[in-house]
Amino acid sequence: MIPLERPLEEYASVRTWFKGLREQSSVEPAGDPSRLKLLWEFCAFVDLDPDQLVSACLLIKEGRETKISIKGRRAMAEKIAQFQTQSAEGDAAERRRRGNTVRSFLIHNGILLQSGIQT
Repeated sequence: MIPLERPLEEYASVRTWFKGLREQSSVEPAGDPSRLKLLWEFCAFVDLDPDQLVSACLLIKEGRETKISIKGRRAMAEKIAQFQTQSAEGDAAERRRRGNTVRSFLIHNGILLQSGIQT
């Protein structure tokens, strides 16, 4: 994995995620440290830091409006599905939680994703 330059909580995308959880769901992210653990595991899985995860789903062209990349979003959805199912431990609910946590991170950062597989 690429070494993270700073703690996960200091990445802009993680702060956006936490802010969204607080505002939209009245959830205090610090109350469930497993969220950050799962995000860290996914970052290691795809070899990207949190901000790079979001950027990988965007189409950025100089002089143009930034848009969501269909290819990038599709590729990320596939990686989430792989991450979700890679864990031999845990039951189906745990595997769903793994995928849903990463999807929540991306959704709160403006990257809308389908729920994917629910095994």
